[in-house]
Amino acid sequence: MKLPVIEISGRKIGAGFPPYVVAEMSANHNGSLERAFATIRAAKAAGADAVKLQTYTADMLTLDIRTEDFAVQGGLWDGQNLYDLYSAAQMPLEWHPPLFEYAANLGITLFSTPFAESAVDLLEDLNAPAYKIASCEIVDVGLIRYAASTGKPLIISTGMASVDDIHEAIAAAYDGGCRQLAILHCVSGYPAPATDYNLRTLLDMQQRFGHVVGLSDHTLESATAVASVVFGAALIEKHFTLDHLDGGVDEAFSLDPSAFASLCRDVKTAWQALGQVDYAVKSSEQGNLKFRRSLYFVKDLQPGDLITPDAVRSVRPAFGLAPKYLASILGCRLVQPVTYGCPVTWEVLDKTAG
Repeated sequence: MKLPVIEISGRKIGAGFPPYVVAEMSANHNGSLERAFATIRAAKAAGADAVKLQTYTADMLTLDIRTEDFAVQGGLWDGQNLYDLYSAAQMPLEWHPPLFEYAANLGITLFSTPFAESAVDLLEDLNAPAYKIASCEIVDVGLIRYAASTGKPLIISTGMASVDDIHEAIAAAYDGGCRQLAILHCVSGYPAPATDYNLRTLLDMQQRFGHVVGLSDHTLESATAVASVVFGAALIEKHFTLDHLDGGVDEAFSLDPSAFASLCRDVKTAWQALGQVDYAVKSSEQGNLKFRRSLYFVKDLQPGDLITPDAVRSVRPAFGLAPKYLASILGCRLVQPVTYGCPVTWEVLDKTAG
């Protein structure tokens, strides 16, 4: 069966390729364009394949209303008004052109999550190579169709989504013209406990939906992301920050440059370790074959002597006959003299006797 593959900026993404690691900047620019530039630099240095932005204004996401319905209930942002939260977190739209130019000059892919059709238009003007649909927007089939109509690869996050929601989002993407699609297993908790991730879901997603699958990881560590590779995650998205001490909106569940570098290294190592079904002796094992057990004489014997159980032992190294031949050689006579510590070989045995 042919495995699904998508391609972003010339980089193939799928089960047959190293995991594609995306550093999610989100609100970790902390209102500073210079910090946004520095975040892109640090992500590239840490080994990220791409950096992802979020393209929105508060008005694209919600209404400026001060009622209980428009306040966060529980969690990291408990009590905050939605409009105020998004206003504080948004990346100014005028930053997008210099950030895209900077990433291109630096040699790292930059793309974004649009939260309105006008955001898609802005990103199209900047020749964004792909689009990400956030978990909360998976039900906005109109936005999905519009992003898909660009013909660019589409990545859809599935936090809080039912199987029907995912099918409807995929249908909308195809209706819009998308032909390169990845879906990300996600838990929309900030942060999310690893126990909520149920990574075996990735196997079901591959079989059920037939697209490239990946992980949007909101846990505090990288173990969940590394483990996801075993279950077929071909794209890993993780929030990235320069420093946890700077008080950004999303920094509590983001990795700093050192931890992100470890993530990039470890997911690729995990993918390499998967390999294929192979029972052959590996190159790293060749030199150790001699340390397997074999049969050795533990007595001095002369030609004509019978080999008795107390005359041989199974020991290391492996220059004698394999231990499985022990029963076959007991009772045989020697045709050559042997000494303590000699390997048992067919040449010293009279194989016609016994």
